[in-house]
Amino acid sequence: MAESTGIETPLEGAEFEEYVGDYTSESAEAVVEETPRPVLTGPAAGTGRRKEAIARVRIVPGSGKWTINGRPLDAYLPNKVHQQIVNEPFVTLGLEDQFDVIALVTGGGVTGQAGALRLGIARALQLVDPDNRPPLKKAGFLTRDARAKERKKYGLKKARKAPQYSKR
Repeated sequence: MAESTGIETPLEGAEFEEYVGDYTSESAEAVVEETPRPVLTGPAAGTGRRKEAIARVRIVPGSGKWTINGRPLDAYLPNKVHQQIVNEPFVTLGLEDQFDVIALVTGGGVTGQAGALRLGIARALQLVDPDNRPPLKKAGFLTRDARAKERKKYGLKKARKAPQYSKR
């Protein structure tokens, strides 16, 4: 029963080191140099979409001046809730009044435009400094809100509203 199966016994100790030494290089550790992350000092651009609204945003280091379609923030979005939504990425990063915002917004309603602006600003801030990405991602500002109006179905009044039912 002591037949040879053709399988060699594993090498141990010094035999193993000698065997493996023929196939390994002498460099003990690979040196990995960290390249400095690029930090943008000029303007950064981002595009945001929400529902039917599209916002093309540029942020420039400045004093916190807002220009949306040629109008200041208070004139374009008089509702304080919408102003707060648009300003959230700056508040999250603690960068209020450090960037001027120039934006062109088309389509949709006021809420959709505010959401599109927020996404565009967050994407631009991510380009300014890659370290801005984790807090923006955690707050959900880099995620496009995919909710859109549901299509109307035939046989129904609206997307889900059925016509009035009459028993007789």
